[in-house]
Amino acid sequence: MSKTKTSYFCQNCGAQAAKWVGKCHSCGEWNTLVEEIVHKETKNDRLQLFSGNKNNQQSNKPVLLQEIGLTEYPRIQVPGQELARVLGGGVVPGSLVLFGGEPGIGKSTLMLQLALRLKNLKVLYVSGEESEQQIKMRAERIGVTTQNCFILQETNTQNIFTQINAIQPQLVVIDSIQTIHTSYIDSSPGSVSQVRECAAEFLRFAKETNVPVFMIGHITKEGSLAGPKVLEHMVDTVLQFEGDRNHIYRLLRATKNRFGSTNEMGIYEMNGDGLKEVLNPSEILITNRKEATSGVTIAATLEGNRPLLIETQALVSTAAYGTPQRSSTGFDLRRLSMLLAVLEKRCGFRLGAKDVFINIAGGIKVEDPGIDLALVCAVLSSNEDLPIAQNVCFAAEVGLTGEIRPVNRIEQRISEAQKLGFEKIYISSYNLKGLDTKQYKIEIVAVSKMEQVFTHLFG
Repeated sequence: MSKTKTSYFCQNCGAQAAKWVGKCHSCGEWNTLVEEIVHKETKNDRLQLFSGNKNNQQSNKPVLLQEIGLTEYPRIQVPGQELARVLGGGVVPGSLVLFGGEPGIGKSTLMLQLALRLKNLKVLYVSGEESEQQIKMRAERIGVTTQNCFILQETNTQNIFTQINAIQPQLVVIDSIQTIHTSYIDSSPGSVSQVRECAAEFLRFAKETNVPVFMIGHITKEGSLAGPKVLEHMVDTVLQFEGDRNHIYRLLRATKNRFGSTNEMGIYEMNGDGLKEVLNPSEILITNRKEATSGVTIAATLEGNRPLLIETQALVSTAAYGTPQRSSTGFDLRRLSMLLAVLEKRCGFRLGAKDVFINIAGGIKVEDPGIDLALVCAVLSSNEDLPIAQNVCFAAEVGLTGEIRPVNRIEQRISEAQKLGFEKIYISSYNLKGLDTKQYKIEIVAVSKMEQVFTHLFG
C-alpha cells in the first residue's frame, strides 16, 4: 500500500508548499495554506473518462509547422447579439469558457437561456447547485421551450463523462466548477486542487472532442474569480458578468479571449422573465428631463467597438465638516482628483474647499478618458449653478496643461450623438484633421483650451 502524499495549497493563489507556513510565499496572504491529499493516478484511469482519447497511449511526435493541416471549424452561432459580440462572433468548437460573476447577478439564468435557445444543438446542462425541479421552474419563468436540452444534477466528473458518452452533446454547461469534484483527488469540492483538476479534465474533453464547454465560476469577496489563478490561464475565454443589484442592468465583458477582442461589452436588462438584451443602451442611460438641471452633462464614450452616450452627474457644495470630500461612482477617483487639480491650477477655479461628488448614471463603470470634458463641465455647471443645454454633448480628453486632447474613433461618437438627436458636440480641435464635418447635420464645436469651452457654455 502506497503512502498517502499530502501538500499545502494556498486558497488565494493556488501556490504549493511542502509544509505549512503562516504567509504564502507567492501572494503574501496570511493563513491561507490548507493541507490537501495529493493522489497520483494510474495511467489507465484517465483513459476511461470519455471516449475518443484512447490514442493518448501513444506519445506525440514533433511536426513541422508547414506540415500541420488546418481544419476550419465554423463558429457556433448563439442567439442574440450581445453574447455573440463579446465572444468574438460566436462559440468556437472545442473552446473552454469560464463565466464568472457575483452571487445572484444572473450567471445561471444567462447560461440556461443559452442552452434553451440553441434549438439546433444538443446541450447538456450540468448543475451541482440546483435540483432539476429548480431548473425547471427557472425555465418555465424564462418561457423558452426546446427538445434538445438535457439537465443533469451531478457533481462527480466520472459520472458526468459517463452521461456525456451516452448523450453525445454538442455543448456542455457546468454550473458551477467549484461544486464539481473528481475521485482522483482526495479533497473537498471547491479546494484549489479539485478546481484545477476538474478544469483540466474538461479542458482535455473539449480539445479532444471539439465540444465547447461553459464553466460557471464563483468569485471572491475582492471580486476576482475563485480558485487558483492557473484556472484563468487554462481556459480560452474568461467572461465577467457585472452589475449593481440596485440597478436592472448587467454588463458582460471578456477579460480574456483567444478568439476575439477583449474590448467588447454586452448589456442586459434583468426582468422577471430572464435577461433581455439592450440593443440601444444610449437611450436608456440618458434621462429624459423636462427642464435643464445644473451639474448634468452628456458624454460620448466607447465600450469596445460600440459608441455610447452616457449621463455624467456632478454635485459641488461647500465642505460642511472642514475637510472636503471627493467621491466618485463609476469613474476613477484618482483621475477625478487630477481633473480637479487642473481646474484649480490652470483655470483658477477654487474647488479645494468644496465637496465634489461624481456619478455615472445607470450604474456602469467607465474608463474612457474621452468623458473628461463632460465631467469637468458638469463640475463647473454645479459649482456655478448654471445648467447646460440638454442638446449638447462632449467627447474630449483633458490634459494636465488644461488643453483639450483628441480621442479615438471620433466619427462613431459624432454619428451616435447625431442619431440620438443632439444638436451640438464639443470635440478637440486636433480631431478635425481628416474629419469631414460637412457630412454631419450636428454642429461640431472644436476647442483646444478649457477657456474656450467656458466661454461657449457660460459666456
